[in-house]
Amino acid sequence: MSTIAQKKGFGATVWDFLTTVDHKKIAILYLIAGGFFFLVGGLEAVFIRIQLAVPNNDFVSAGAFNEIITMHGTTMIFLAAMPLIFAFMNAVMPLQIGARDVAFPFVNALGFWLFFFGGIFLNLSWFLGGAPDAGWTSYASLALHSKGHGIDFYVLGLQISGIGTLIGGINFLVTIINMRAPGMTYMRMPLFTWTTFVASALILFAFPPLTVGLTLMMFDRLFGANFFDVTMGGNTVIWEHLFWIFGHPEVYILILPAFGIFSEIFSIFSRKRLFGYSSMVFATVLIGFLGFMVWAHHMFTTGLGPVANAIFAVATMAIGVPTGIKIFNWLFTMWGGSVKFTVPMYYAFGFIPSFVMGGVTGVMVATAAADYQYHDTYFVVAHFHYVIVGGVVLGILAGVHLWWPKMFGTMLSETLGKVTFWFFFIGFHLTFFIQHFLGLWGMPRRVFTYLPGQGFDTANMVSSIGAAFMSIGVLVMLYNIIMTSVKNVKVGNDPWEDGRTLEWSIPSPPPFYNFKQLPLVRGLDAYWIEKMDGKKGMTPAEPLGDIHMPNGSFIPFMIALGLFIAAFGAMYHVDKEAWALPVLIIGLLVTFGSMFVRSIKDDHGFHIHKEELQDEKGAKA
Repeated sequence: MSTIAQKKGFGATVWDFLTTVDHKKIAILYLIAGGFFFLVGGLEAVFIRIQLAVPNNDFVSAGAFNEIITMHGTTMIFLAAMPLIFAFMNAVMPLQIGARDVAFPFVNALGFWLFFFGGIFLNLSWFLGGAPDAGWTSYASLALHSKGHGIDFYVLGLQISGIGTLIGGINFLVTIINMRAPGMTYMRMPLFTWTTFVASALILFAFPPLTVGLTLMMFDRLFGANFFDVTMGGNTVIWEHLFWIFGHPEVYILILPAFGIFSEIFSIFSRKRLFGYSSMVFATVLIGFLGFMVWAHHMFTTGLGPVANAIFAVATMAIGVPTGIKIFNWLFTMWGGSVKFTVPMYYAFGFIPSFVMGGVTGVMVATAAADYQYHDTYFVVAHFHYVIVGGVVLGILAGVHLWWPKMFGTMLSETLGKVTFWFFFIGFHLTFFIQHFLGLWGMPRRVFTYLPGQGFDTANMVSSIGAAFMSIGVLVMLYNIIMTSVKNVKVGNDPWEDGRTLEWSIPSPPPFYNFKQLPLVRGLDAYWIEKMDGKKGMTPAEPLGDIHMPNGSFIPFMIALGLFIAAFGAMYHVDKEAWALPVLIIGLLVTFGSMFVRSIKDDHGFHIHKEELQDEKGAKA
């Protein structure tokens, strides 16, 4: 029993999370870190909207505004949306395929700590001389001439964080391919698992171009290379290609798991199998494939020529077809179902018109000739926020409410959840709908102020009021989380009563070995099939026996910490700081020394005896 004894006390809990390789605890770490960065990015958005609420405002300076918009976009995409999506992938996907853990638990922990230290490194720029100020895309023509170390923080922070995301995606791919329970064929996998699979494949191919681009920019900034410096024979447009070959698939890396969350929600709360499952799988794969064929629609105005513009315009419009298949399948899932309007269903219902609006404006900006008018106006800002907030953020909020009881064993308040939804949903449309018109009236992106009498005053004030509504919704959600945690009212394995997939068949929260016996999957919606046959749990696919689990490890934390330290040395070495080179060497020694310790450590994990396993209700057997 000593092998699975629970430690007591705050210090022991902190140590447990610092050393954990359990995918469910790593999911909680992603949720906490991503939630923190979401609040940071949201605060930056509030500053943007305060500055633009009235003309000739001087709430922040022009330079500070550039830093804020850069950090808002970078934080929300890389440090909030990605880790929050990864939180659900970690918490749910292994349970949905009937696995006891991910394929590489150590790598899973390393991926989190690399993301976390990369994000902290990037945000320390605020306190160490100034944040990056070249926009979240950090176009080379601006980035190479940015003073101070802001862009260096961007380059090195995203390198560290991006490596963590890349190895995390590889881990998920291997897990889904190799660790599905007996009977879990590919065409029996839940849609969220399918979207995790395709998004992970996109990560595998999309993040290397970003890594290459950041490496070349690092050489330009820190070592005097000239890859992007036009005056020295470089090519600044190459950065745009490298960034967007990553950047557009990144949109689908974010939105596909959100689609998966909504697919689960529509099915659960319509008490009905997802309509057109096979076509949904096909559409998911097709979106992933087409996602790599559209990147240059961000570059219609850079002079690629009419042939390239036409090809990328057609490809961009084509990607609307599989997305439309999904929309109709969700509608048909509800049609004739017994729809129950819970908080997750509110978000799912609100998502459809919101995302369709983003898709419609996407087709508009995909028209190359028209894009010359829309480009770099607030119309584009409105478009991508309708896609990212109306799709990804609503999906994340829906997922938090749906799987919170599974992750923590306690239910968020439905009443407070609905209050959050209405404030956030109304605020979202108030903020961004009117920005379409601001763009069509001629308001450019990235301007820190505007003159009175240009016709922008009222619309900007409405947009800023909407941002206040969204902020209230987020604060109510925080209160909901705190009150739920304080009350700590425990729930059973299937608190929504209509769970269809394997995660709802085990206790809430799950034991750290997930399944005491691997389940036998007899079809799509495996748990629903067993319930319809009158069974309380899953049919086991193996006899009850001892379970082997991996040991925790402090080494992932140390590897990431070493790179974090080394990045400071690399950055300040350019300034001829005497301490920089020793810090760089120390950081690299910590990283590679930790890797060496890992390579020679004889770590075979430990066994849990079958007598120590929990019964189906979660009590000690």
